[in-house]
Amino acid sequence: MALRFSAIASSSVVRRRLPIVGAFCVLTFGLSNLSIQTFSKTGSAHSLPFPPFLRSKLRQSTSVSNSIRMEGSSKIVPSIVVYVTVPNKELGKKLAGSIVKEKLAACVNRVPGVESVYEWEGEVQTDSEELLIIKTRESLLEALTEHVKANHEYEVPEVIAMPIVGGSPQYLEWLKNSTREK
Repeated sequence: MALRFSAIASSSVVRRRLPIVGAFCVLTFGLSNLSIQTFSKTGSAHSLPFPPFLRSKLRQSTSVSNSIRMEGSSKIVPSIVVYVTVPNKELGKKLAGSIVKEKLAACVNRVPGVESVYEWEGEVQTDSEELLIIKTRESLLEALTEHVKANHEYEVPEVIAMPIVGGSPQYLEWLKNSTREK
């Protein structure tokens, strides 16, 4: 048995994959101990997951990366990604279509096969759902939320927004041009 394990461990496939597995483990589990805090122009803290010897280089490069941030161009507007879950494919297709048609979002991704575990009325529930990932302007969140509430089966539909802090300038400009102002 030991001979067999050593033959497997010395194979080129294992040797090539071990650095990848190690990097994945460090990135997944180990960076919280190595992070530093910086503050953006808006005053919110951002954790930068790099060891001390890279911090000085990172601080220098963050000012360069800010050139692709949302605030840097008049061709783009503050934008968000919104998560909405729906109970089935039919409602997902209908809601996604109406959101884009009303220009409440530039794009809606439909992700089938999401399993949600949550507490509702004192009991733990598990349901199969579809996730809608909606890209839109920050200024449209209230109108989008009202649209979702009016066209959703759930008593309390999930509408969760996260800011887009940067990205492809061309995509963000397209997002702006594909949505209404308010």
